[in-house]
Amino acid sequence: MLSLQMKMVSSLEKCFLDDAMDSKTEKNRFVMFANEKLSFQVMYHADVIDEGIATYSGDLSVSGALAPYAEIRQVANVPNQFPTYNVSPGGEFIRTEPGLYPDLIRPLIYPNRIPLPHNQTHALWVNIRLPEDFAAGTYDFTLSLNDRNGPMASVTGEVTVLAEKLPAQTFIHTEWFYTDCIANYYHVKAFSKQHWKHIEGYMRTAVEHGINMIMTPVFTPELDTYVGGERLTTQLVDIELTADGTYVFGFGKLHQWIDLALKCGVQYFEIPHFFTQWGAKAAPKIVVKVNGRRQKYFGWHTESTGEKYKDFLAQFIPALLAEFRSRGLDHKCYFHISDEPSLKALDHYRACKEMVAPYLKGYPIIDALSELEFYTSGAIEKPAPNTRSAHKFHEAGIPGLWAYYCGGGRAGVADRSISMPSHRTRMLGVQLYYYNIEGFLHWGYNFYNSRFSHTVLDPYGNPDGGFFTPSGDAFLVYPGSDGTAWPSLRLNALREAMDDIRALQLYEAKFGREAAEALILEGTDGTFTFTHYPTDPLYLPNLREKIAAAFAEA
Repeated sequence: MLSLQMKMVSSLEKCFLDDAMDSKTEKNRFVMFANEKLSFQVMYHADVIDEGIATYSGDLSVSGALAPYAEIRQVANVPNQFPTYNVSPGGEFIRTEPGLYPDLIRPLIYPNRIPLPHNQTHALWVNIRLPEDFAAGTYDFTLSLNDRNGPMASVTGEVTVLAEKLPAQTFIHTEWFYTDCIANYYHVKAFSKQHWKHIEGYMRTAVEHGINMIMTPVFTPELDTYVGGERLTTQLVDIELTADGTYVFGFGKLHQWIDLALKCGVQYFEIPHFFTQWGAKAAPKIVVKVNGRRQKYFGWHTESTGEKYKDFLAQFIPALLAEFRSRGLDHKCYFHISDEPSLKALDHYRACKEMVAPYLKGYPIIDALSELEFYTSGAIEKPAPNTRSAHKFHEAGIPGLWAYYCGGGRAGVADRSISMPSHRTRMLGVQLYYYNIEGFLHWGYNFYNSRFSHTVLDPYGNPDGGFFTPSGDAFLVYPGSDGTAWPSLRLNALREAMDDIRALQLYEAKFGREAAEALILEGTDGTFTFTHYPTDPLYLPNLREKIAAAFAEA
């Protein structure tokens, strides 16, 4: 005999195996714009009464007008050995002790059949996306788990579909995309037919979740690599050095990449850093054919400001821009000098930038850095400060400001740690809108290596990168058994954050910027920053419902 309980809850909940059903607030009424993807969860808890029966299972069924447009997935738990830094929960983290944490959103293991293990709480993930011609209105949606005698338990929700549509996403969002990590995990050759297939799966998942800029490895990105080390070569551009010192470039794979990215919906292309991380001391690894043999021609052994590399950049950058220009995409490209340079590297950073600046006039150069002096010195026009220090850059009135964060699991800021409540992760969207931020970057869409890439890791068992960083900071997607990227609760929270920006832009277009900012501050203490923001789990759902109600009334 089986006792089964079910409850509809928000997409922002995290249902742990030992959670009681009454620990989560029921949410069974939802509002969505006509072109929005609605997500919510159905948590369930089974108790097997008969001893000797290991587990039951139930057949899944959905009904109602929205049923044909519903995708059902399973929320799975992952081991989390490094939940946070040494900080107290303080309401900012759900838990801080190691254990199993809900994070992975994966396809159902059995077609329409759900295992019901004894005395465990689990959750089903529900996505609803409607066709363009779907009529506005309010609809019921029922999900049931059945045995041979009929429903064992069911839940019914109400979804109101608005006639209005969210505007297209204009905010630029990049999470650094590592083609080498994909090849390493699936044990395929770089840019083989199978590798391209996996790359497409990862790109599609990214774009579906509001990531519209893609790191494009024209040469292998020199990121998180120990000095003297190297990552698997994933270089799109073929390069050959001729006898007279001229470089010949082959852009066939680059155009294949561009074609695939455009097919997946990518809008912007991010060119890897021209110099190594944390100070631009050396050139990145670049493979060149010399005298008929491919070799690591540039790398840690190459002085970043040396004539050899300077001459290469003088030929490479104009040729690269010409290829993007031939596709009408050169002004969709963003460039980097060095990631997270310290202030003590300012003079060297400036010297490196001066090597590439003549070829990149009119093109955006962005770098993650957090010391305002980089901007005031004139070394960079488009800084991307950490959200902890973004207020200083905002107060300086910098146009087109970007932002980033890294090293999750800290108190104060909204980030994407697995141990963090989803509403805190999603808060980023409203913060970015409120501060008029142009773009956001993070270093890990799918980083499956250890710190400094000493070794390759299995992300399912090492979401902390081998105790490199609190779990969740290094990646947003898991490598699926079907060769695609499976999303996490955190990726969905960021997708909803991008939709929050679009909803606020829609509200602003109708009622004005001041009204939008007033709506954000409604019910708060009047202060809203990257480190001081509402911690009420209902703040974001209520904000979206206020926006929807304003359009319904209008």
